[in-house]
Amino acid sequence: MTTLAAPMAIESIGTPTLWAATIGAVVVLLVLDFIATRKPHEVSFKEAVGWSLFYIALPVAFGVFIWTQYGGSIGTEYYTGYIVEKSLSVDNLFVFMLLLGAFAVPRELQQRVLLYGIIGALVLRGIFIALGAAALQQWNWVFLVFGAVLLFTGFKLLRDALTGHDEQSVDVDEMRIVRLVRRVMPVTDTYEGPRMTVKQAGKRALTPFALVTIAVFATDIVFAVDSVPAVYGITGDPYLVFATNAFALLGLRALYFVIESALAKLVHLSYGLSAILVFIGVKLVLHWGHMTWSSVPEIPTVTSMLVIVGILVLTTITSLIASSRAEKAEKQDEISA
Repeated sequence: MTTLAAPMAIESIGTPTLWAATIGAVVVLLVLDFIATRKPHEVSFKEAVGWSLFYIALPVAFGVFIWTQYGGSIGTEYYTGYIVEKSLSVDNLFVFMLLLGAFAVPRELQQRVLLYGIIGALVLRGIFIALGAAALQQWNWVFLVFGAVLLFTGFKLLRDALTGHDEQSVDVDEMRIVRLVRRVMPVTDTYEGPRMTVKQAGKRALTPFALVTIAVFATDIVFAVDSVPAVYGITGDPYLVFATNAFALLGLRALYFVIESALAKLVHLSYGLSAILVFIGVKLVLHWGHMTWSSVPEIPTVTSMLVIVGILVLTTITSLIASSRAEKAEKQDEISA
């Protein structure tokens, strides 16, 4: 016999003090990033590695705190959610790389564009997390909606990967957001450092820097729609959802310059992300089913973490093998020619 979906009480470890401390730490880290990028410069590999190690050590250490204070079950949810969000953030980086290339952003300005993109993503995901928590508290069937969103996105990623659509370059002039902005305000042809606007013929005009920043913000909306339901498939705690999203995003600026050259070699990334999103989508659907019919099984968090890590490892290995074979075949063709 089925039961009507009643409003669900959301359990969270997020006390007002913990929320304030976490949001305060995020703001401090963003200010630190602004200070680090205040003078436009090309990021060296050594600098990027240093910042990346810092932004990996920080969430790992915070996970130890969560595990110690709230137990292994909550700790596992945190680490699994972080792994999911970090893997999805790599897909963000690939799109950012296409946008930075399409807009011909000078190397010394790229990290500031990325920083603005991260801030936009944090704000948007904060809004989506709050809306998601409010919806889940009122209607259990929202889990089913989240699952459907992830299943749709996962199969779309798979279709794009199979057709090669995900590898296409970005045509700036064909982007809807770009066409819309150009209708509202004129855009200059050259960059003026990190300035968003300049005066041209006595009128205020946007710079290409502003245009690419707006384009990055637009992609942030799309990624928020995918990533927030994905982590809600791991944990129902809004605090953990926010913390995992924040930690995954904060290190993107530096991570971009570390793995920029490696991104092109992750040729099977879309397949892996597709499998992860479909898996979490199924998990959410089963969770909704279990809340409606107790006989429906659920997928434990530990199992989820093992599956997700396994998919990421397999995807990385097959990508490197495929890239290596492609490089060897290309060299062989050059020798033959």
